[in-house]
Amino acid sequence: MEPEESLNVFGQPMLVCGTDPVTGFFRNGKCDTCAADAGSHTVCAVMTDEFLAFSKYVGNDLSTPRPEFGFAGLKAGDHWCLCAGRWAQAADEGCAPKVKLAATHQRALEVCDFETLKKHAVDL
Repeated sequence: MEPEESLNVFGQPMLVCGTDPVTGFFRNGKCDTCAADAGSHTVCAVMTDEFLAFSKYVGNDLSTPRPEFGFAGLKAGDHWCLCAGRWAQAADEGCAPKVKLAATHQRALEVCDFETLKKHAVDL
């Protein structure tokens, strides 16, 4: 399983999203993706308490530690590669976290509206 070409939403080489905790489908700190990444973990998002509560409410608890999986749980301020569909859903509900566009994979644009991503950008 190899990552696809790592280009961000601007068509440029992708920056690192987060290394503490280490994020990404490949756990390499980048929002790299491949055909096996069914969830398209391609949006580099900055966690907020509001988004973490929303995610837990809709069935994906990202804040509770899961030591059996080596997962310490996320907190506000952590950078994490989110599933593009979950980010889009949060945007529709008015609770999308900010995004780091230079670290967001271009495949996110298959699911997320670029203008909406830009409205939530921390790096423009």
